[in-house]
Amino acid sequence: MISLKISPLHYITTSPEQAELACSGGADWIQLRLKNQPYQAWKAVALETLAVCRQYNARLIINDNPELAGEIGADGVHLGADDMPVPKARALLGDGFIIGGTANTLETLLDLDQTGVDYVGLGPFRFTLTKEKLSPILGLAGYQQILSSLQQRGVSVPVVAIGGITSADVLTLLSVGFSGVAVSSAISQSADPAAETRLFIQTLANLTDRTIALTPDTGRR
Repeated sequence: MISLKISPLHYITTSPEQAELACSGGADWIQLRLKNQPYQAWKAVALETLAVCRQYNARLIINDNPELAGEIGADGVHLGADDMPVPKARALLGDGFIIGGTANTLETLLDLDQTGVDYVGLGPFRFTLTKEKLSPILGLAGYQQILSSLQQRGVSVPVVAIGGITSADVLTLLSVGFSGVAVSSAISQSADPAAETRLFIQTLANLTDRTIALTPDTGRR
């Protein structure tokens, strides 16, 4: 685990062109998610996306592929339940890499915390077409139950909400204790991806500032 501030907006994309639109709107945390691609094709897209991220001073997280993340010098890797175990990825990449994990249950989240992940993506919030083999929908009630249990246990790993999230959901999600949100189609499929990115960032910034002002002694992000 490394010491870093997790961005409140994680943008998940499949292309450098989409990444550039989001970065032009202020996104500073890009996750590249490609499926069923030969390694060299994946690498070519990843290198183009890395160049975009470096131009805009954004972090690049590679989904599912620790070897590729290490080879191209990305900032980190995001691992799903069926991907390389976190301890093995940490041994491969070293302490300087960001490692995130995916959880759908409290038990999985607690296990990931024990492995030393830097953040956890918890979801899905609602149904989404951008994720294959979608896990059971958690909804707001599921989120509240899990985050409440984390707070009771004193678990402080940053947790990011994911799965069909729109800008209209941000207030509700931050109010239950999330450190941020991960989105894909809400930006990619908008009429103006850069403007939609700015809307997310401004909304997150306003709500985060308000939360800190209202709860100065809680230690929450």
